Amino acid sequence: MTTPPPLSPLLPILDAIRIRQTGDPALMALISGVYDWVPESATYPYIVIGEATEIPDNRHRGYGWQTTITQHVWTRHRGHSKGLAIGARVTALLDHQPLTVTGFHHVVTRFEFQQTLTDPEPPGDIRHLVLRYRVITEQPN
Repeated sequence: MTTPPPLSPLLPILDAIRIRQTGDPALMALISGVYDWVPESATYPYIVIGEATEIPDNRHRGYGWQTTITQHVWTRHRGHSKGLAIGARVTALLDHQPLTVTGFHHVVTRFEFQQTLTDPEPPGDIRHLVLRYRVITEQPN
């Protein structure tokens, strides 16, 4: 009889990322907050932990998952330099760094891409940086 797979690692991954980011003084000096829902009172710049996908990545020895996490950096700045500086700090915190994912074995987190966007609405000073990371986890032994 095989052991049933544990529940999805998605929520523990999101929690681990939020804890890593909000616990970093260098990142928090650059932003006003890390949100999954942005309050009306939020001020630029900030990070939104956004969309995620999760696919099975099973192995002979057990269950595994590949989870992609999209993050959005929002700034009110002419040009992308401020958002890119924030994105660089986020990547330094996550890319190939150990992550404590409660209930799961964290294998690796990899940076996948970033994209700069400009909000076309006047006055045209809102910038958006999209970042995506792939988090690979396995069933604990």
